[in-house]
Amino acid sequence: MPLITTHSQAIMGEPEVVEDARMAESSAAWKQLKDAAIAIRALQVKDGSIVDTDVHEDAARHTAAIIGGIRALAPAFPHDAAYLDALVVDFQRWAHGGFAEPDFLDSLMAFQPQQHRVDGIRHLVVFPMYTQNGSSERLVEALIVEAIWPEFIAELEAGDYGNKLFVSLRLVDFTPGYDTNSAVLFPETVAMREIPSFTWGAIFQDREAARYRRVVRAASEITNLELPERAAKMLDDQEVTEKTFVMWDIIHDRTHMRGDLPFDPFMIKQRMPFFLYSLEEMRCDMTAFRESVNIERAFDARIAAGEQLTETEQEMHEYAHLVQYAVIFDRIFRFAITGNRTRNYDAVGGQLLFAWLHQRGVLHWTDTALAFDWDSVPDAVVALGDAIDDLYWHSIDRPKVAHWLAAYELVRGTLTPHPASQWARGLSDEILAGAPKGYTDAVMDDEFPLSMFFETLNKKMRPVIESTVGIRGDDD
Repeated sequence: MPLITTHSQAIMGEPEVVEDARMAESSAAWKQLKDAAIAIRALQVKDGSIVDTDVHEDAARHTAAIIGGIRALAPAFPHDAAYLDALVVDFQRWAHGGFAEPDFLDSLMAFQPQQHRVDGIRHLVVFPMYTQNGSSERLVEALIVEAIWPEFIAELEAGDYGNKLFVSLRLVDFTPGYDTNSAVLFPETVAMREIPSFTWGAIFQDREAARYRRVVRAASEITNLELPERAAKMLDDQEVTEKTFVMWDIIHDRTHMRGDLPFDPFMIKQRMPFFLYSLEEMRCDMTAFRESVNIERAFDARIAAGEQLTETEQEMHEYAHLVQYAVIFDRIFRFAITGNRTRNYDAVGGQLLFAWLHQRGVLHWTDTALAFDWDSVPDAVVALGDAIDDLYWHSIDRPKVAHWLAAYELVRGTLTPHPASQWARGLSDEILAGAPKGYTDAVMDDEFPLSMFFETLNKKMRPVIESTVGIRGDDD
């Protein structure tokens, strides 16, 4: 569809109107908005304000260009009309207020992508915000995103796996905050005057899938792993891998709020030993794995009984199997060796899964080749989830620090701590009798170092891991 001019006379800062979201990323309006956002980022400080009054005139010009771009693009996103209107007001208020610390609460509250979970629907997203695993500075970010919501996921969510807050997205185009490892869009990252109750959280499954495909392809070659046929096919199909990650993530995400939990184990900002975060993330991943096994086996039983599955049920059956590969390989090959060794809880989770499977004889490293006993893997992975669930179940009867000590024993029962670890030797009576802060301070930054296997894998995989920064779904 061609671009349409709705004004007989050009208005400063407002390019031609875009009416089709599928044309948005190639439009002059988007280029203007994106360029202005990048320009204003250079003027901002960490909290998002622009303290140098000498550049306020430039900032005002960039803000006008951003507003013009939003107005021109708005007709292509009618489902977000209230948000885009509020966004213009927030930008105007920021400029009129002298570019103090930005407050975009009003527009954030008007943005409700969870109400539009339709496969292929697009959103224009503009906020001053930090990006998880990207930038800790609240700079202006602009994105065009697209929903991933296949029918079998809609049916899962409408059934036993309800998660009204979960939003699955694909990155179409973005500003530099997302030219990073960031694969989420969370409302709590936006600059705002107060913290409301959040009603959605989004994950970019296209980025997760693209990273997975590149990393697992390289790691399987380096470790001489013969991938099962369906796992190998995932590496050649971005769309299939995206859908696999949507299923994994929707079950993982809802698990943070369900189960026999220590009091709010992960969702509040509390300071605790980083391996506790490892166990919470693993609990959610092990639940996604366990539920996928249950779904697959339930459909297997129906097929064995001679039942004919619907097309949607066939998809659910297939993706339940693929999720199991994704959890194992992403945790082992990517999470375990991504990032630095400073309190890297995701890495510890990957290390834990690898060692757990190896020590139970279902993962083998023999003759410089990695192999799995696939028939026995599901029950071994589920057993790790059961061990974490049991730890959590006992936690409500334990003092907090006693729960921490029990969690440490669970991890050290599989992973070898650093030789200099105070926790491994036994904390002193002074620490044990003191405040929880003493316990946390005694944890080493790299409490559970990489094994020799992972040290070697890390050296060989480092260029591949680094190449996934800013990856898009169509990069492979």
